[in-house]
Amino acid sequence: MRILLWHVHGAWSTAFVHGRHDYVVPVLPDRGPDGVGIAQTYEWPRDRVTELPPAALRDEHFDAVVLQRPHELEPLAEDWLGRRPGRDVPAVYVEHNAPQGRIAEMRHPAADRDDLLLVHVTHFNSLFWDAGSTPTRVIEHGIVDPGDRYSGELPRGAVVINEARRRARVTGTDLLDRFAEAAPIDVFGIDAGSIGPPVCGIEDLPQDRLHSEMARRRVYLHPIRWTSLGLSLLEAMHLGMPVVAVGTTEVHEAVPPAAGVVSTKVELLAGAVKRLVDDPAEAAERGRAARAAALERYGLGRFLSDWDRVLEEVTA
Repeated sequence: MRILLWHVHGAWSTAFVHGRHDYVVPVLPDRGPDGVGIAQTYEWPRDRVTELPPAALRDEHFDAVVLQRPHELEPLAEDWLGRRPGRDVPAVYVEHNAPQGRIAEMRHPAADRDDLLLVHVTHFNSLFWDAGSTPTRVIEHGIVDPGDRYSGELPRGAVVINEARRRARVTGTDLLDRFAEAAPIDVFGIDAGSIGPPVCGIEDLPQDRLHSEMARRRVYLHPIRWTSLGLSLLEAMHLGMPVVAVGTTEVHEAVPPAAGVVSTKVELLAGAVKRLVDDPAEAAERGRAARAAALERYGLGRFLSDWDRVLEEVTA
């Protein structure tokens, strides 16, 4: 199949374009949000991914379009394609985010649509979003396996948060000082340098280098309060890192007890960070359990097979 999608979420898109189809991503001269094009810091299979400017899309055939943001649904995709997603070309809307606001108001922008399929990336999202009569599926994340890189040689915790200062309480940035009292903490991500002592901020790195640097730290800390499920958490587990995580949204489903500690008690989590930093043997054992669990549930093969079934369903 020939699939059109916007490059919105780097890690998710990287997994998606590793499938057996041909993929087209729009590109703009400034590579802004609506035209990022082919990833620059992730490894994509260049033989299966093409970037095209908006003006070229009207003349191209697509078997399906994958939408990921409300303005792609209306009006961006129709304006650029000259075709209505769901009516003139089969369409799937992927919801990456947990809903915001009061629970009675969590109505999805694609609710009550009979012309497309809504795919959630977690069961938590599916449970909390009100999709009305729109048919829905859940396809859990899949990760391109970075390999078992864990050494844990540095007695420090690793955190990955983009725009940690701006997103503040959503990402648990306000909790980092409390964790830093238990053990040194390194935060990786865009604008990580804005955090400042006692936490060490390390600016955005290419994915491969980021994985190598994460795996040198003894434990992965996931302080995020509200997200569907952070892909950096799943990447850390694939790397073989033990996990200490705030137990909200989908986290308790993703992290089994053997892989680390999940709780909403910050004092308990801080104690777990300290214990794992101080005990390399326990950290390594829990890291092995984390990798085994991640490979079984969030492996790339299962993810791509699930997507093949959905794409066949919407194009039948």
